[in-house]
Amino acid sequence: MNNPQRQTNRSLTRRARYALLALLIGIAVTSPAWLIGRAGEKHHSEKHKGKNKGKKHHGTEYRWDLIHLTSQGTNTFLDAGGFDWAKASDGSQITLTGSGTWLTISGHETPQAVTGGGNWATLDESGTNSTGSGTYAVTGGVGFNVVPGNTPTAGTIDSIGSTDDSRSGLLILRVRYSDGEEGVLTVSCHGGGTAPETIFEGITATKGFVGYVDRGKPVGGVDANRTAFHVLAEGQVDDDDGDDDD
Repeated sequence: MNNPQRQTNRSLTRRARYALLALLIGIAVTSPAWLIGRAGEKHHSEKHKGKNKGKKHHGTEYRWDLIHLTSQGTNTFLDAGGFDWAKASDGSQITLTGSGTWLTISGHETPQAVTGGGNWATLDESGTNSTGSGTYAVTGGVGFNVVPGNTPTAGTIDSIGSTDDSRSGLLILRVRYSDGEEGVLTVSCHGGGTAPETIFEGITATKGFVGYVDRGKPVGGVDANRTAFHVLAEGQVDDDDGDDDD
């Protein structure tokens, strides 16, 4: 996708889950007082939701990628399909590929309507023996903070989106691995430009009880451990559109 035209006032998909009824049915023995309390909470929630119905909020759709960053002559090329790695305390390693999208909606603390995933592979502490591999899928959003303003790297030929729509920031996602384990993926993008040096470039991840928190650092001339965020669309959305929290 080469420099896609940015969209505005895009209609964004409504996603919601309602689990309260199933929860109440599944409880065999329940205190009447507890039921009364829950009924009151539900009434309050529905009343509050009714007040917000029809309200509009600003929404921004983003894309995240683990990228290739390569150079040919005086040109630097940014492409999807790269990989990042991080290590656990014993030196064992996880390597990930991946990309996805999410919505940031004013009034919501967590990313909404998250998508994405990629491949994973793990190595033992020697770095030579495989301990597993497969795919992973994003299952939810934990948080996102963007650095205000545009942060393109000057001179980069960007095949994912417009450099004017590139951003730096910190994205935290919940993921599920193909072997059944769950974890958290943190994608951080410095991106060059005006981003402060406190922002790292790369990933950290957890898988089950293992924390791969020693990130692989980007090195000049090595095509690894780089990330990118792009704005895909901006517009007005209903209060409950894209809501993953209900």
